Amino acid sequence: MTRQIRWAAAFCLLLTALLLLNAARIQLVQSATYDDNPANRRQAIARYSQPRGDIYVDGRPVTGSKDTGEQLRYERTYKNGPLYAPVTGYASQVYGSTFLEDSEDRVLAGTSPLLAPLPLWGDLTRELQPGGRVHTTIVPAMQRAAFDGLGGRQGAVAAIEPSTGKILALVSTPSYDPGLLSGNDVSAARNWSRLNAAASKPMLNRAIRQTYPPGSAFKVVTAAAALDAGVITDVDAPTDSPDPYRLPGTSTSLGNEVKGCENASLRHAFTWSCNTVFARLGVDVGVGAMAGTAQRFGFNTRGLRIPSPVATSNFDTSMDQPQLALSSIGQYDTTATPLQMAMVASTVASGGDLKAPYLVDRTTDASGDTVSLPQPRSLRQTFNPATASVLRELMVEVVEKGTGRNAAIPGAVVGGKTGTAQHGFGNTGLPYAWFISWAQPADSATPAVAVAVVVEDASAVRDDISGGGIAAPIARAVMEAGLARAGQSEPGQREWPGRQEWPGQQEEWPQRQEGWPGARGRR
Repeated sequence: MTRQIRWAAAFCLLLTALLLLNAARIQLVQSATYDDNPANRRQAIARYSQPRGDIYVDGRPVTGSKDTGEQLRYERTYKNGPLYAPVTGYASQVYGSTFLEDSEDRVLAGTSPLLAPLPLWGDLTRELQPGGRVHTTIVPAMQRAAFDGLGGRQGAVAAIEPSTGKILALVSTPSYDPGLLSGNDVSAARNWSRLNAAASKPMLNRAIRQTYPPGSAFKVVTAAAALDAGVITDVDAPTDSPDPYRLPGTSTSLGNEVKGCENASLRHAFTWSCNTVFARLGVDVGVGAMAGTAQRFGFNTRGLRIPSPVATSNFDTSMDQPQLALSSIGQYDTTATPLQMAMVASTVASGGDLKAPYLVDRTTDASGDTVSLPQPRSLRQTFNPATASVLRELMVEVVEKGTGRNAAIPGAVVGGKTGTAQHGFGNTGLPYAWFISWAQPADSATPAVAVAVVVEDASAVRDDISGGGIAAPIARAVMEAGLARAGQSEPGQREWPGRQEWPGQQEEWPQRQEGWPGARGRR
């Protein structure tokens, strides 16, 4: 009898050990499988059991949390939702999250290891930390100026601080209120269906997720390529460009919207946006050098994040001469996001130094202690600083004398470039209006802001939708807000250096560096 008891006890101990091993296997090995099972609501219940951390603009929260008393207790709320939707995105209990709500989700939800004083203990206990805070680089006055300037038309604005890469404004219109998608009731489902079905695509972030043909705004890149390659050595010399210009190997002729473009100098062609001159220049520079310059500006760069992902801007690296001619004036397959074109203007303003754009100034825990602090980062020196000086001079003349006069700001140095991109079958669609620019106080050595504006099809006759007529006034309003900010933070700076005083003097810059063969003798 005693023997049977011992066997029974041993068997019970074995069963107990197996049960413990199985429990350990489930909790340690298979926990992720059960956690991620759609039928398991525990994670969702835990996630929404506490208020979500907030996103801040200029020290003030533009998000909040509402206690519903339901099983998924806290819902996301938004202040000025349509204004900041391209920045915050949405955080929905049903449809997930986008933009900062998504890229900074772990901080906002309190699951980031950065927020836990004892990360390993937190992993074992699975105890949620209070949601952290995400402070953005957005300037409210600039964001509002861009939003009001677009006025509900389909379009976008991106503004950057050239010296750091901080994104100062990021607007896409028409917009929507992200709070409409926060809950899990029938109204959220209706709003989701309505917003997705809208022809104007209000949930599309046109500033960073939509690419457009940049049109004549791309001529900044073509001019940079021509100057760095030595194709242009004197900006006031005739360029031997016919008007009209027959695309190489075809019977198709390219014309201009203005007169005086035949054999025009680069200065005149840039100021008045002569298509024929820049199409010819692109062919003379060649596909390799044109593509190399575009890539140094940021085109064809995959994986750019701010930290939200940014759509890739495109410049083809393999094409024939007619296609290259059209690409060099921002047509054919050349496409760009508004953020990319703001990077183009910013690079010129900062002497060729392309800064990585970023949207998060810092993240903190719930008590306000900093847990991460992004630093300005230079991506590359895009072109010779002497080239930047010439481009800066040409962009200033566009605003002072040419197609961009609607962007002029008294008491400030402003450079710009207009663009009108054709599209649609046979170019029958109303064109996209572009304006890219930069501005700085007259008494400052540092550019305050670089801006890109695009306005899509509008209810206007073709002659009324142009970069100078529609987009330039919007850019001016944004730049004025940026200059007001700069005046408060950087008073008493000296005047912008002249071309010969630009940092990195011409004789110190390598004249035969790969990628830019040199540019001696230009005026």
